[in-house]
Amino acid sequence: MTTYPVHMPPPIMLSFAASDPSGGAGLQADLMTASALGCHALSVITALTVQDSLGVASILAIDADWVEGQARTLLEDMPVAAFKIGLLGSAENMRVIAEILADYPHVPLVLDPVLASGRGDELADEEMIATLREVLLPRTTILTPNSLEARRLADEEDEGEGSDAPRALEDCAQRLLSFGCQYVLLTGTHDHTPRVVNSLYGRESGLLRSDVWDRLPGSYHGSGCTLASAIAAHLASGLPVSEAVQAAQAYTWQALAAGFRAGMGQYLPDRFFRLRAGGGAVLV
Repeated sequence: MTTYPVHMPPPIMLSFAASDPSGGAGLQADLMTASALGCHALSVITALTVQDSLGVASILAIDADWVEGQARTLLEDMPVAAFKIGLLGSAENMRVIAEILADYPHVPLVLDPVLASGRGDELADEEMIATLREVLLPRTTILTPNSLEARRLADEEDEGEGSDAPRALEDCAQRLLSFGCQYVLLTGTHDHTPRVVNSLYGRESGLLRSDVWDRLPGSYHGSGCTLASAIAAHLASGLPVSEAVQAAQAYTWQALAAGFRAGMGQYLPDRFFRLRAGGGAVLV
C-alpha cells in the first residue's frame, strides 16, 4: 500500500470582500494574489456586484448574519494568520466584522478602503465611512488608501471653516493613525507625478519608508486589491510590516507591468506572471 507524507498547511489568509465577476478586483483578486504568494486563501463574501472591466453597475450587500456565519464557521475550523478587508457593502457588515475581529486581536489586518471604483462609481456612503472609522480602523494593522481615499477618510471638512486648501497627505496619514490603525501606507497611484511614490507611516515612528516606482501607462482594475492582499499574504508568511510592504509593492508592480486588457475597459493585473514565465509560485 502506497503511503504519502502529511504536509503542513501553507499560511492561511482570510479575505472579507465583494465578489467581482470580472476577476479583476475584489474577492477574486485577493484569492489569486494570496495563492500566487504561497498562501491558502479563505473567503467571506460581503456583497455581490454587477461589474466588468469598465466599472461597477450595481451592488447587493450580503446580509450581516450570513457574513458572520461564513466567517465564524471558517475561523472555528482553521487557523488564520492574516485578515484582509476590501469592499464590505454595508455599515452592518462592518459592525459584525469588527465584532469578529475583536476575538482575534493578535492576527494582523490589512484594510483596503474601497470607496469608489476606478472610473469613479461610489461604493461607500457617509454612514459606511463613519462606521469604518469608528469600528474598523482601531482594529487595523495596515490601512492602504490612495490619496483620494486618504483625504475622504480623514474627513477633510474638519479642516476648519473657510479653509479651501486640501489637507496635506502627511497630515491625512497622521489623522488616520489617530483613529487607531497602526500603520498607513499612502499610495501615489492617483497623484499626477512622473513616478509613483508610496509612503508608509507608523503611529509611533512617523514616516518609515518611501518607495518609488515607475508609473506604468494605462489604467488598472484591481491594483489596490492586489497590493493589500499581497501585504496580508506576506504578513501571514511571517514577514515584519516594513518588509511585507516592500515585497508586496514589488509583486504588485510586476503584476501590473505584466497586465493585460481582457475587455473594453481597464487592464487587469496578471497575478500569475511568474507561472506564465515559467518561474513557479514563490514568495518575492
